[in-house]
Amino acid sequence: MSRFNSGKIAACQFVYYLVDYLLIMPAQPYADGGVFVLLILLACLAASADIIGGLIPFQPRFKNMSTRYALAFASGTVISAAFFELLPAADIQQNWAVPGIGFFAMYLIDKGLALHKCAESECEITGVTWVTILGMTSDNILDGAGIAVAYIMEPTLGIAVTLAVIAHELPQGMTTTLIMKAQGYRMSSIVAMLSLAGIMYPLGAVIGTFIPPAIHHAALAFVAGVFIYTGAAALMTEAHRHFNKSVIFFLLLGAVATLCLKLIEPH
Repeated sequence: MSRFNSGKIAACQFVYYLVDYLLIMPAQPYADGGVFVLLILLACLAASADIIGGLIPFQPRFKNMSTRYALAFASGTVISAAFFELLPAADIQQNWAVPGIGFFAMYLIDKGLALHKCAESECEITGVTWVTILGMTSDNILDGAGIAVAYIMEPTLGIAVTLAVIAHELPQGMTTTLIMKAQGYRMSSIVAMLSLAGIMYPLGAVIGTFIPPAIHHAALAFVAGVFIYTGAAALMTEAHRHFNKSVIFFLLLGAVATLCLKLIEPH
């Protein structure tokens, strides 16, 4: 069987199991009570990172801070987690087409929202906007599900995914606050927005516990594609909008930090 045909079969199997899961959810999650609680705690850590990051711009000492270095670090962390953590654990020989599905799914979510914003058939998107915020937060459920699946498969992998999510949630929360403050929103409205985005992580983790073990590897491959898009197309692009050598340093620092975590994991 050719690689192309095996990839098509893997992608079709992933879609089949996903549709079957949405139509007929199992009565019980694929995690016992203790693991379920730990998954919710990990997801809540990711959610708290979003809220904490969003509160940072309200502190006087950080009033005029730039988010580009945090974005660069997050970009390196997320991309590194995809390549060094998720893809090696995703049985990529069998699921090689699935990361592409995850990548382009996030692309369609991100740019589909952008097209909806445009009054004409095409428009220019500059900087981070409400469209960007919605595109960035729309993957929170997927990230939460990814944390759950990764932890169920291998606890250290789940922790690594959680740390990568936290790394990109901190600057994402900061960016959300800066945009909403610039548009005149009060602190209460901003915190409500951050909390709503944060809730998506535990929700995603709960959904992740119902994903059948038969597609756990495919689910990891899908989340890897989402991470690659988030890191390369969203975070890295914004970090390089105002470019200097420190941006490169922090991006590589994030990548090296994740790689070091991989190297010290027990095997």
